[in-house]
Amino acid sequence: MALAEKYGKKIEAADLPKKTKDQLHKFLDGKEITDIQFKQILERVLKEYLSTRIEACEAVGVIAAQSIGEPGTQMTMRTFHYAGVAEINVTLGLPRLIEIMDARKEPSTPTMTVYLEPEYCKDRDRAREVSWQIEAAPLHEFGDITTDMENMHVIVHLNTKVCDKRKISAAEIMETAPRKIRERRHYRDFEHDINEETATIIFSPKNKESYQNLFQLAEHVRSVIVQGIDDILRVVVRKETGEYILYTEGSNIKDVFDVAGVDTTRTRTNNISEIASVLGIEAARNAIIHEALSTLDEQGILVDVRHIMLVSDMMCMEGEVKQIGRHGIAGEKESVLSRAAFEVTVNHLLDAAVANEVDELSGVTENVIVGQPIQLGTGDVKLIAVRQENN
Repeated sequence: MALAEKYGKKIEAADLPKKTKDQLHKFLDGKEITDIQFKQILERVLKEYLSTRIEACEAVGVIAAQSIGEPGTQMTMRTFHYAGVAEINVTLGLPRLIEIMDARKEPSTPTMTVYLEPEYCKDRDRAREVSWQIEAAPLHEFGDITTDMENMHVIVHLNTKVCDKRKISAAEIMETAPRKIRERRHYRDFEHDINEETATIIFSPKNKESYQNLFQLAEHVRSVIVQGIDDILRVVVRKETGEYILYTEGSNIKDVFDVAGVDTTRTRTNNISEIASVLGIEAARNAIIHEALSTLDEQGILVDVRHIMLVSDMMCMEGEVKQIGRHGIAGEKESVLSRAAFEVTVNHLLDAAVANEVDELSGVTENVIVGQPIQLGTGDVKLIAVRQENN
């Protein structure tokens, strides 16, 4: 009898979280164990689970704040760059943790880790082909660009060997370049002629009386992105754990997912707001947990995942990623005194007085301010003395 059939029902019947049950199934899969051993394993897992549950009336918020805040004082300011590529930097340490908690729309160093599908991840040449589809390549990388000041032209001679090597046709570049100058670079004061036989594009400004227009057009022509994704400035291919992985400078998860060969189940970005808009709030919550934990782990600081989970739950509970500060969670608390204790005290108190707000004094901060026991732990228990009459 298979192990899953033999012990599956007993595992499912145990009073454990689903994730723990799944891990137990995975751990026992393929192992030869006796009934006594299985009983001992299940007992120990249950004992461990019960010992790690939170007591009723425990101040979990305060404990989570202490558990993240205290090690945070020992974190240093660091940036990391990939060996041999000084251009790709990744913000780490305390600045990165602040970025995560502040729910910044754009991280200071947006980056992606792009995993490849099985048929691409073992072959360097195929991995490089995928990187060309992702890395933004300006027009000047595909040929020579000259400025003809006498005739007021910008002439592009495409190098067909470079085009063949990078798996893109000259015709595709000649179609893409003028369109993207108009659409992405928002510059429309030009005309162009295409010669497919010589792989040449001739750009000319509409206003031919000013050299400034010619030089401005030449700059747009040099910089227009004709292959890859505009937001991804650079891609590094590295071999790790037996497969090729792409690391990018810049992030655009939506367009990267459309590239053939990309494993969308493992590819990730450090831009949490982008994850929320493309993959949804639950994915953003998992990203906050992963980014915060990996930032702390990199500094050698161990924080229990449940503290980070509590913070990420608070940030994402209303369906959008909110920061911890006064423009997010702290500024939207029900309690007037709690809001006032955080920042801009006078404004909060004045607004509350004008709006005739009532403070229920149910949280920790507001009870400390007014000098009465908080409604947690022993403060949550009310003793009533009952006198019993003896008949």
